[in-house]
Amino acid sequence: MDPDAVADVGRVPHGGSDDPDLLDFSANTNPVRPAGVADAYEAALDASTRYADDRPRFRAAAADYVGCDPATVVPTPGGLAALRLAFGVTVGPDDRVAVPEPSFGEYAREIRLQGGEPVGVAHDAILDIDPEDYAAVVVCTPNNPTGERPELGRLRDALADCRAAGTPLVVDEAFLDFTDAPGLAGERGAIVARSLTKMFGLPGIRAGFAVATGDLGERIRAARPAWSLSTPAAAVGRHCLEQTEFVERTRERVASERERLRAALAGPYDVFPSDAPFLLLDVGEASVDGVLRRARDAGIALRDARTFARLDSHVRVAVRRPHENDRLLAALLDDR
Repeated sequence: MDPDAVADVGRVPHGGSDDPDLLDFSANTNPVRPAGVADAYEAALDASTRYADDRPRFRAAAADYVGCDPATVVPTPGGLAALRLAFGVTVGPDDRVAVPEPSFGEYAREIRLQGGEPVGVAHDAILDIDPEDYAAVVVCTPNNPTGERPELGRLRDALADCRAAGTPLVVDEAFLDFTDAPGLAGERGAIVARSLTKMFGLPGIRAGFAVATGDLGERIRAARPAWSLSTPAAAVGRHCLEQTEFVERTRERVASERERLRAALAGPYDVFPSDAPFLLLDVGEASVDGVLRRARDAGIALRDARTFARLDSHVRVAVRRPHENDRLLAALLDDR
């Protein structure tokens, strides 16, 4: 991290409401959690009196989940910590990094903390750029907040271009497990960041991991802080990663409810295609503030998407359970 850059880097707005009276559609976390999470956490407390080991059981579960060698998995306290490691070992002062826009605002922030310069590229064109002039290229799949997942062939072609240029491809797959698509974990030249926050609905546990091979993997393992994943987080994370039936049920529910929401909202709003557990809406001539206020009056929090680069008339809505989605539709469609 560049000490000269830290003072000039601000915080990034995020979704998530701490108001218990609001139904939160602003954060994209699963409202359902796997059975047995509390038992896994409780059982880990006795072992928490000792320093954490290298988490071999967590790494094995993570490797099985994404289909890679356990030796390439680096446990982290959340997906954002994996991204910080990725930029920490690839970006230096004045380095230029290609980032998708609109997309997750923490990419640009983390790059600036390293003293680098994030260079915004349209999210649907990021895979087509020449990586030669960049220290790294970032892709989010599915992209947040637009929701689209690039085809695997395009991702592989972009990775091949990055390998030829000697430019690491940083791949944020925080929402990929809501699809059955394979990722790039274990591919040479890629650093993959994964989060357990979204699928398993546990943002406060802070569990995730990075996957990288070869020299990139060695650098990430060397840079990783000791004992960075707590014993309870590792135990809960391993338990969640093994819940294949829960993941399948979640994918089915999200796909079905996402299509139902899209079809209902597509009349009054311009709804972006999505492979993720959320939808981006362009409210058009309606006021974003008015839509947010209207939802709040109905007891619902939405994500003001104007905080994302290149968006100025948009809100993002999560895909929740059917009865909750009914409340969202009632709030957004009433009298329109």
